[in-house]
Amino acid sequence: MAEGPKSAFELAMERLKAQDKEAGVSEDAPLTAKQKEEIAEARRVASARLAEREILFSDGMKKTFEPEARAVLEEEFRIDRERIESDRDRAIEKIRRGGRG
Repeated sequence: MAEGPKSAFELAMERLKAQDKEAGVSEDAPLTAKQKEEIAEARRVASARLAEREILFSDGMKKTFEPEARAVLEEEFRIDRERIESDRDRAIEKIRRGGRG
């Protein structure tokens, strides 16, 4: 019996798996306990950095009333958030590859 149509999520996951396969990324390699702990620590550090940055952003917004200055603060916060998330993702990927990537 055929399954129903696939959701957009399922289609996207299939495309990502295909891209990973072409790039030589293996999802079959199980993580060691040490890798899992290192990944958890990388996520904790990133969460702490994001929380700190959010507090600073919120404080800055409370003190700033000019629309142009608020826009600058929002853009800086967006850039910082993306950088922190990117750093976290790179660290996790390096851990998954065994520290060689």
